[in-house]
Amino acid sequence: MKKVFAIALVLCMLMGATAAVAEKLTVSAWDANFNIPALEAAAADYKANVDPDFELEINTVSGSSDVENDMTTAGSSGDYSNLSDIVLFQDHYIQRYVADYPDAWVSLEGADINWDDFGAEKLSYSTINGVHYGVPVDNGTAIFAYRVDLLQECGYTIEDVTGITWERFIEIGEDVYAKTGKYMLSMDGSGNDLPYMMLQAEGLSQFKDGEPFITQNEAMVKIISLLVEMQQKNILYLANDWTGYTDQTIMGDQVAGVMNGNWIIPTIEQVAENSGKWEITTMPTLTGAEGYAANGGSSLYITANCKNPDLAKKFLAYTFGGSTETYDNALRNGGVITCCISAGQSDVYQEGVDFFNGQAIYSKIVEMGSHVPIVEQNDYHYTCRQYIGAAIQEILMGSDVETALQNAEDQLRFAMGL
Repeated sequence: MKKVFAIALVLCMLMGATAAVAEKLTVSAWDANFNIPALEAAAADYKANVDPDFELEINTVSGSSDVENDMTTAGSSGDYSNLSDIVLFQDHYIQRYVADYPDAWVSLEGADINWDDFGAEKLSYSTINGVHYGVPVDNGTAIFAYRVDLLQECGYTIEDVTGITWERFIEIGEDVYAKTGKYMLSMDGSGNDLPYMMLQAEGLSQFKDGEPFITQNEAMVKIISLLVEMQQKNILYLANDWTGYTDQTIMGDQVAGVMNGNWIIPTIEQVAENSGKWEITTMPTLTGAEGYAANGGSSLYITANCKNPDLAKKFLAYTFGGSTETYDNALRNGGVITCCISAGQSDVYQEGVDFFNGQAIYSKIVEMGSHVPIVEQNDYHYTCRQYIGAAIQEILMGSDVETALQNAEDQLRFAMGL
């Protein structure tokens, strides 16, 4: 009898341990002030409304490269045992990693997610060969933020810089600089996010059919020429590096406009005395139509090490798949803006933001994100960005546009092994 009881006790303990494991997931992500609060909001939401025994263990890493390095190590060895159940991964890198290590990932097929509730451009990164692999988290939709007080000082309103051509933008920018000494645009000279966003707003990519699309891309040539003209006319400020772009240019109060992924908002908000003086709108374009683009962003992916992929799918589907509670608290606590269109219609998203002159910027950003065009992506996105940035510097030093862009294209083709 004692033996039977002991066996039953052991079985109960094992079942309890299994249940405990089944209710817990691990996730690796970076940025304690941004992504981590979003994950904490999701865990609290799921625990309160779905499963009181649920636990999410968050492994906070220093940056996205840590996750990428872990995936490379695991994929190269075929040993996924040290990976978290779920990882946050940069949108621009995921397709390469799925191609290189197809066994490292668990698809989200079967997850109860309304994929039509997300912007098509955002999903284009994590949907590979028609299969969904990731659930979007942070919204990378580009904004153009303007100091409306400075525009007003020069006789303009936010409407005057909405739905305009880049040529008209230059005219306004010259006037603003002459009257205020402020630049209408700035850029990290070594990073150059602007050409990519400006090109995407035209519905075009730096790649075509898997190859560089630079010198034969009339829109690209025109955009680079415009950026050079803006710099020469004191409309565009080229900072030496990223710190110069954020700290000296934006927080240093040298600009009347900022164009980047909406994650730049917390940087803008660092200058407290400018509260109420900003508003956001869409981008100018070559044609004068309102421009939509995205820059940056990430999604959550289930790894091959996950012992309970069904739980992982349920957790991701319920929370980042569309929960208003998750996204409201992610916005409140970390500034993460949803990619889920319906979640962006909540009361929290409709609230006016004092810093942005009472404008309901968060609902506007979600709506803008639904219009971002899908353009061809490539594993060499950041390599291309590097060479385009170098080309801009060459032109400013005296090279002609065609020669500089040809050099960039040649170097990119060599890097790609073409």
